Amino acid sequence: MSIEVRNVSKTFGGYVALRNVSLCVGNGELVALLGPSGSGKTTLLRIIAGLEVPDAADGSAVIVAGEEISARNARERRVGFVFQHYALFRYMTVFENIAFGLRVRPREERPAKAGIRERVNRLLELIQLDGLAHRYPAQLSGGQRQRVALARALAIEPKVLLLDEPFGALDAKVRQELRRWLRRLHDEIHVTSVLVTHDQDEALEVADRIVVMNQARIEQTGTPEEVFHNPASQFVMEFLGHVNLFHGRVESGKAVVSNDASTGAPIFVRPFDLEIHREARGAAPMRARVRRIQSAGPSAKVELAGDNGQPILVEMSHDRLRELSLRRDDAVFVNPREAKVFLDDYSI
Repeated sequence: MSIEVRNVSKTFGGYVALRNVSLCVGNGELVALLGPSGSGKTTLLRIIAGLEVPDAADGSAVIVAGEEISARNARERRVGFVFQHYALFRYMTVFENIAFGLRVRPREERPAKAGIRERVNRLLELIQLDGLAHRYPAQLSGGQRQRVALARALAIEPKVLLLDEPFGALDAKVRQELRRWLRRLHDEIHVTSVLVTHDQDEALEVADRIVVMNQARIEQTGTPEEVFHNPASQFVMEFLGHVNLFHGRVESGKAVVSNDASTGAPIFVRPFDLEIHREARGAAPMRARVRRIQSAGPSAKVELAGDNGQPILVEMSHDRLRELSLRRDDAVFVNPREAKVFLDDYSI
């Protein structure tokens, strides 16, 4: 089922939550709405679900599977919604929580008891909790509760699945495990899904496409690779991952960083796009001094201070760190391999 949002705006009093937003989600696609708090991502999700009503405007519409659904309430839209804090019924078992949406349907739409039992058991197997059907939410871990919430949303066979910060209440290790599990689950069931998150790693790992939002608008839409490696704006560059900000000039289509960090055009360089050398190399290397070395993890991180005290972060392989034999207070030279400049006329 495809989702299309056309020219949607939403205000709450004097606060603008969405400003003329349009979005398309393809059939079977998992799209992440990514952005800081207040960017409009949850409001957009709730409008798709029918939990919020967009401002009246010519040309605005919410379309699912080719049908305009703006006038339909949330129940009529057949949307599965997963919240951050599970919203499970405490006094119902896992089985009863998953079956709830089926049992409260009007009699003419309600499956038979055997049909409900078969569907719930199939979902319990899908979320790998088939041995816990008779437990209560308080007897489950946070990760297990969130899987039950997801199964409950899927039980009604929704046209689309909407997830609002579903792993935000969990610790980092459980979040990593669940987002890998969610990606595998999506590849198996192929339900069209929209995930709201402020966690860039989550969006980059899980989504087919990412919609980066900022100040009630969409800044950029693309695959994880596109938005990370080819950011369309300074905001996207800074929001997705660590970045060093320098100043300088553009010569023959190349960014040349100045040792004076306060003048010239803003130049952005990812930490892994910086090289450290013991001796000066290239046309205009930056002088710096080692302040801290963090060698734990898959790559080594070296914190430097430029001549003017500007902090510089460099990421490199452990082999390269051993080759350089860096120590605190060592004087070094830094060269960018790749840089981005965002001006009105061009982007490098």
